[in-house]
Amino acid sequence: MKKLLGLFLALAMSFPAGAAIVDNVEAIGRIDVIGADANRGTLPASAGSRVVAGLSADLTEDVKANVQFWYATDWDGSLAGGTLNEYQDTIRLAEANVVLSNLFDCFELTLGRQFYGDEDSMTMYFGPKSGYMAAIAAQPLSLEAAKLTYADDFKSVTLLAGKTTDDLALTTKYNIYGADIRLNLTDTMKAQVYGYALKDEDNAPEYQGFYGAKLAYMPEAFGFSVEAARGHQGNRLVKEGKDTPYFVKLDASLNMDAFTPRAAFLYQKGIVSEYGSYAPGLVTGKYLTPLGNTSDVIDNARIFNVGVDYKWNKMVFALDGFAFQDRTAQAAATLEADLTATYQHNESVELFAGIGYAKLGGDLKDQFDAKDATVYQLGTTIRF
Repeated sequence: MKKLLGLFLALAMSFPAGAAIVDNVEAIGRIDVIGADANRGTLPASAGSRVVAGLSADLTEDVKANVQFWYATDWDGSLAGGTLNEYQDTIRLAEANVVLSNLFDCFELTLGRQFYGDEDSMTMYFGPKSGYMAAIAAQPLSLEAAKLTYADDFKSVTLLAGKTTDDLALTTKYNIYGADIRLNLTDTMKAQVYGYALKDEDNAPEYQGFYGAKLAYMPEAFGFSVEAARGHQGNRLVKEGKDTPYFVKLDASLNMDAFTPRAAFLYQKGIVSEYGSYAPGLVTGKYLTPLGNTSDVIDNARIFNVGVDYKWNKMVFALDGFAFQDRTAQAAATLEADLTATYQHNESVELFAGIGYAKLGGDLKDQFDAKDATVYQLGTTIRF
């Protein structure tokens, strides 16, 4: 598949300008490089890079094609001295889709392997994740899907039918069906309602999934949002047992030009969706939990976060404090403080650095047999 697509693109680009079979060919993608280290022997130092790159081209009027490949590696020397074929075997197809615009004068239809959702979503995101090593080295997060979208000034409606790709080796392979509706209620208020049904391709005879809603209020400098979601299983949407997963998340911020104070609170019982992209804290969310996978710190938790951003020229400094506690508050909390700096070289190039310190409690203290942990990270992201 990869060789055929590569051959097709090479042939397309080799035609003379007057005989080109595609128009408006653009390079698309991103490059991420990150390194991280910790002060505990059980927490290994790591570094790696990820390249997601390809081409976008107009095939004809209102028809566009996108192809992107995904290469990710740890800098551990495992491929040192390897052959070209060994490197080639690590490359995956991340996107290969066709987009039909102005369908029936109002719809957009995307068919094929594609990214989906918002990177800050609690419930549904397929695409490159930023800011931590476990995400950089992961396999492609894509959907084989048909996505139909309608949008105007007041609303956007997205319908999705597809399945997770074989590259998602750490998760169950699901057929996914869903809808996402977003409304611009006023100039300062937006609403979102979504729901997804998932079915295990191999085993489960019944559907499971989740549904939720989000309301955001943003009058001038102040911002506030509340989101709630609930899981469902066994083809029942509302009447569920006491073990049904759910979460409630609150966010608030105040833009004071140079300074932006922020606060967030998450109460979560169980796993509403394994496809969310919320990983708070350099130590707990972005370093310890992706390594452990068995910790309940994120899945069954009360998480408090207060922070402040300071903007100076092209720099943004952020100071954050976190408290991660068992949902039932029966174990000691993990307390964390982070300091990060981001330099926006231009609209496409970003450099970042950070240090986080956590006093471990509860499951994390037992799992890593440590009282505390310090994590350092440094990296860059280039988008094109």
